[in-house]
Amino acid sequence: MNNQETSQPLNILLFLCNWGAHAAFLSLQDHRRPIPNEIRMVRTPCTGRIDRAMMLKAFAKGADGVALVGCEPGTCRYGSGTATSQRNTQDVQKVLDIMGLGSERLRFAAFLPEETEEMLFFLQEFSENIRRLGPAGVESAPVEPVPDPTACKQELQQLVSTYDIHACQDCGKCSSACPLALIGKPFSPRAIASAVITGGIHAPGVQENAWSCLTCGICYERCPSAVNFPAFIKELRHLYRQTELPGREVHGGFFHSLMRSMASPEIVPKRWTGLPEEIRTDPQSPILFFGGCAPYYDVFFGKRMEVETNRILLDSLRLLNFFDVTPRLLSDERCCGHDLLWSGDKENFMRLARLNVDKLNQLGIETVITTCPECYLTLHTTYAEQGLEPKYKVVHLYDFLEEQLDKGAVGFEPFDHAITFQDSCRLGRLAGQIDLPRKLLKRLKPKQFVEMKESGKASVCCGNCAWTGCDSYSKAMQVKRLEQAHATCSDLVVTACPKCQIHLKCAMEDPFRREQLSIELMDLTSVIAQTIRWE
Repeated sequence: MNNQETSQPLNILLFLCNWGAHAAFLSLQDHRRPIPNEIRMVRTPCTGRIDRAMMLKAFAKGADGVALVGCEPGTCRYGSGTATSQRNTQDVQKVLDIMGLGSERLRFAAFLPEETEEMLFFLQEFSENIRRLGPAGVESAPVEPVPDPTACKQELQQLVSTYDIHACQDCGKCSSACPLALIGKPFSPRAIASAVITGGIHAPGVQENAWSCLTCGICYERCPSAVNFPAFIKELRHLYRQTELPGREVHGGFFHSLMRSMASPEIVPKRWTGLPEEIRTDPQSPILFFGGCAPYYDVFFGKRMEVETNRILLDSLRLLNFFDVTPRLLSDERCCGHDLLWSGDKENFMRLARLNVDKLNQLGIETVITTCPECYLTLHTTYAEQGLEPKYKVVHLYDFLEEQLDKGAVGFEPFDHAITFQDSCRLGRLAGQIDLPRKLLKRLKPKQFVEMKESGKASVCCGNCAWTGCDSYSKAMQVKRLEQAHATCSDLVVTACPKCQIHLKCAMEDPFRREQLSIELMDLTSVIAQTIRWE
């Protein structure tokens, strides 16, 4: 980003309330007042309808500045529109600061119909600020379309061949294990495979089900022919995007817009600010701790669900310090790109992946430690599978802890909780680390540890992957999982993935079943950090 005044053309998007603010804007136009040329106006019934995803998507689509101009507090025709706009703006401003775009690129203002001069002053001042900041620097990679139906057919045939979809024996073991099918959704991996082979990507039900799939890997685990259905779905979603068929992005595509923005080289994120004083880091260490998206999750979900996924990162650093490791942190750390790849946006994933790999290689990083299962799978396996050449090794924090604990001299304080464990699909089935967290769980001293009915390789997904699907069936899966947790007579569910926490916590927000479903959640990293001690 350029912090000097620029002569480059800028794009400022103005979301304008249909009522008071729009009347003031029309008055400025009617009197030919000098509204800045870079402003583009979008009229909306209420600025409260401009959610956080839409604000962020505006930047991902090329806006250099965004302003919401609504009604004065107490004058909104819909009651809460102004307050909602203010809250959403504050949340996205926090995200923009972490991303490195800067909160000053997003503003909220309110004017009465007669406050034309006040509005003009605001518009001119905001435009001057954006000119001083310069272009935001967000430039997403365009999707490379499949040129014609023949090419699309060839691409699909190649996918079918690559993942040996013809090897499906139609035995039904995938459908009998699929959590979506078991919860009642008309969904079958074998039926999708058969429909794709016979009818292509336009076959009835294929497109919807391609985006409904959790890619949790349990079908692959059960398949006697070893058909890698999750990987096939991942590539199929990319083909859909290439043919301009719509995908599915929950939360308005908020997190996808975030990642697409960070695939722009000009963006310089500002991570790891405000660390507690007791945490020790070393800017020259060959060991790097990679955090992932937890800070963004806290901003997006924190107010509604009191989610504290950033605590996982702080406890990870405390544990590294406990074993005398002072890791390096990247102040400009970007997302790993997992959600882009698994939602079919391979172009922007590759841009983001190359930025990450080149950065870590240039810094001479020898070891990357992460606690996020998706970051681990992506950094450890996916980058190399996509043809990149990381020169560093990737270690999950649990592996590091298990190695250190094997040396002895370390024990755990009694943990006054009856616990059960929610597996991470990415860490368990997809990365092959089913036993790793259980080794650590067995070292703890809880009051009780009981596995849920479906655990380990048979564990039920939390109901969402890559933010591609969230419906009544997903919620039913989460409810089922919480009921299984309660059936163990536990008072704490230990998780190994921040998304598992978010999705299970979301199910507990149901006002009709809150009392039945509520149970404490805590990441395994935090449990260890809270109870570990030198003996």
